[in-house]
Amino acid sequence: MVHTQFVWSHGGNQVFLCGDFTGWIKYHQMVPVEGSSTTFTTICDLPPGLHKFKFLVNGVWRIDHQQLFKEDEYGMNNIVLVGDGLPVMDIDDHNHADNVSIHHLLCLFLMALTSISFPHEPLLPLRAEDIETTRNRLSQHMSSHTVYELIPDSGKVFALDANVSVEEAFLVMHEEGLSVAPLWDEASHQITGMLTASDFILILMELQRKHVMVAKNVLELSSISAWKEGKLQLQRRPLIKVDPDETLNAIAISILQNHISTVPVLYVAQNSTCPQLLHVACLGGLLKHIHRHFEHRISYLPLLQQPIGSLPVGSWIRGIGGARELLTLPVHELLSDAFKLLLDEHISSAPVVDNKGGLVNIFSRSDITSFAKGNVYARIQLDQATIAQALQLVDKKARSRFGICTRSDSLYHVITLLSNPEVRRVVVVEAGSQRVLGLITLRDVFSLIFRDLC
Repeated sequence: MVHTQFVWSHGGNQVFLCGDFTGWIKYHQMVPVEGSSTTFTTICDLPPGLHKFKFLVNGVWRIDHQQLFKEDEYGMNNIVLVGDGLPVMDIDDHNHADNVSIHHLLCLFLMALTSISFPHEPLLPLRAEDIETTRNRLSQHMSSHTVYELIPDSGKVFALDANVSVEEAFLVMHEEGLSVAPLWDEASHQITGMLTASDFILILMELQRKHVMVAKNVLELSSISAWKEGKLQLQRRPLIKVDPDETLNAIAISILQNHISTVPVLYVAQNSTCPQLLHVACLGGLLKHIHRHFEHRISYLPLLQQPIGSLPVGSWIRGIGGARELLTLPVHELLSDAFKLLLDEHISSAPVVDNKGGLVNIFSRSDITSFAKGNVYARIQLDQATIAQALQLVDKKARSRFGICTRSDSLYHVITLLSNPEVRRVVVVEAGSQRVLGLITLRDVFSLIFRDLC
């Protein structure tokens, strides 16, 4: 047996070590290093050979990316090669770079020559009642908090006059970074609908059937209300809205059951018929609220501690499983085909991949608002331009609206990424190759957690 030291240097309140040398059942508690508030350590007696291990930090499974790690079919783990006289080092030990390289090569050599059977991803015990407990606790929390808590202390909220031109409306949406905007009808003094990126897609697809030189004039002269009510003959339905005194569950129900992305928060004062637009609520705001209230109590929600690869959440490539099959777009796909896919399949986005399935970018419905800048919509041909060309027009800020994770990352980690207002979806990739494996959206997370609301 060889005395082997393990170190976690990324903070936490409670840190445990678990690995194949504990049967993935027992947990070694790690102790803080004297004089440090972020570093924990423990020593284990290990037999010579290759070992896999993982850290349990504040109830969440983590790996240390500054130490050697590898992904197999069961997920991601740190690895260590233990042997008599063989140094065991941290990969960021710059004073022993040559030894680290040798250590790394030995690990890879040993993995290639031996048929080691690795155990499944270490999971906290999760029973059916634990899943229901998580759902019930989150539902109770959201039932006891109101929409008012989502409204920021300061900020801007936009509404577009329904009589403005299509061109002006989408230029405003582009400049303000909006994917959805409420529509204000001056005659009735009411919010009458929502203008979305999907509307712009439908408008451009309709204009592509006309002569390209006509497009710009049509957009300049046609109002949003005209397109909504007649040109596209869209089916009208009552405006879906919420009151600031309603519960957070009310927002989740409105968004999930009506298959929308946002809902306006309207307040009507007593003895008044004119509503005040206070906020435009979305699933991202709800998730940010949940993350803020439970980030130090993750053990209270056992479902959130599970790796996403073991949960029926999101879309995945064929052969991996998951709730749905993932649809991807080749980088040279025509824009017309890409938009048709998004609309026909009722999805907001799709990963853009190279010929090896590697992640290039994300293409979403809201990216189309970038075409408003410089009147690009009047020049671009949807049936000739490719996604690669379109992505060059998309703002850098818009291109960063997705996160990246691996199958072994916890649901809580995904929620942490999505609680960032700029991140609307998380791409699951294969470590090292960056091959796209899956996609998890805000709606996917809520559909899993609040199953009964869907």
